[in-house]
Amino acid sequence: MANEKIPYKIYLSEEELPKQWYNVRADMKKKPAPMLNPGTGKPVTFEDLAPVFCDELVKQELNETDPYIDIPEEIQSFYRMYRPAPLVRAYCLEKALGTPAKIYYKFEGNNTSGSHKLNSAIAQAYYAKKQGLKGVTTETGAGQWGTALSMACSYFGLDCRVYMVKVSYEQKPFRREVMRTYGASVTPSPSMTTEIGKKILAEFPDTNGSLGCAISEAVEAATTNEGYRYVLGSVLSQVLLHQSVIGLETMAAMDKYGIKPDVIIGCAGGGSNLGGLISPFMGRKLRGEDDYQFIAVEPASCPSLTRGVYAYDFCDTGKVCPLQKMYTLGSGFMPSPNHAGGLRYHGMSAVLSELYDQGLMEARSAEQTSVFEAAQKFARIEGILPAPESSHAIKVAIDEALKCKETGEEKTILFGLTGTGYFDMYAYAAYNDGTMTDYIPTDEELQRSFETLPKVEG
Repeated sequence: MANEKIPYKIYLSEEELPKQWYNVRADMKKKPAPMLNPGTGKPVTFEDLAPVFCDELVKQELNETDPYIDIPEEIQSFYRMYRPAPLVRAYCLEKALGTPAKIYYKFEGNNTSGSHKLNSAIAQAYYAKKQGLKGVTTETGAGQWGTALSMACSYFGLDCRVYMVKVSYEQKPFRREVMRTYGASVTPSPSMTTEIGKKILAEFPDTNGSLGCAISEAVEAATTNEGYRYVLGSVLSQVLLHQSVIGLETMAAMDKYGIKPDVIIGCAGGGSNLGGLISPFMGRKLRGEDDYQFIAVEPASCPSLTRGVYAYDFCDTGKVCPLQKMYTLGSGFMPSPNHAGGLRYHGMSAVLSELYDQGLMEARSAEQTSVFEAAQKFARIEGILPAPESSHAIKVAIDEALKCKETGEEKTILFGLTGTGYFDMYAYAAYNDGTMTDYIPTDEELQRSFETLPKVEG
């Protein structure tokens, strides 16, 4: 189909929305390494995980064989309130860059939570309600996941307890208040409300917190309160499964108009957005049906893929969660407090780590001043104020488009625009005032963290 016939925004009809999630592990010949029980050193079982997670979510976490899993009608109904999300042709950005490349982005910010996180939040809340639980606990970094989960829990009448990374709690009070408006309790992490929080504060009294800290507190809160389970907004395979609606919608919209992306780009923290966007396309690559270049973009201040090691590590700072083989900086790694986005997890999804280790995708890191430069350019040209996380993908999409300008290649570039940045004005103010700085951990700092990794074979 000729380019001029492709609209600015491509929407699917309700009838074309995905009815099943896609599980990329089913098509991986070499599967991700299993989670290990830290007490026994053996692969975790349903019985190991059931005290922490909802039963149905445990089954999804351990399922490596079924390529498609039905989306319950109740979740489909909720999705229809804000999905399909638009696939947008960035004509204005293409013109401004003077590139022959065609640029598309999948915009996930068209819901009140402001991000893609709602796709998994509503699924996890549904399974908690179905199990008859009182409520759930969780952590949040920049606040997008906590916001989404508070909305989902409000919808199903569940209690929601959020442990928010301290630096974000202080820098993003409006995000915190949205969560409270939807009925969630929000605690800055690390806190004195849990034993693990007290221990972390005793060792690091001036810490600004990390996702690893907040995860430890949320897990402790779930396992010490009857009728509660812990839910997570990224990293886990079940989350990538739910987020596959992003890629499935994108693929269907592109197929509808005969568009084939050459390059697919996503920001990467724990992996939920990136995994959700690329999984269906990666499935085609794994099955030998098509080929794409996949690029994960992470912050230079928290570079798990580009500078981490592929090893078993604890998923949390308190070392109470299972061990996962992943690209990691060490569970005790504390990102710089001047880090402006939510991509501050010390490790990467086991699924994405394995795909990266097999050479099926590549990774790049970006310094935050260059990320905000790209964010500002995008906002001025395309009219959307992007989240700092999304802006990592924007930066590399612009880089790739400018390469096409130099070479004359007419590549089709697709990136994920995970959400809006209206609760990130503290960071935008720092950039606009010229006070934002870049922090890159030294090799010595990372090595000290690597030396704390558990001694596990495999």
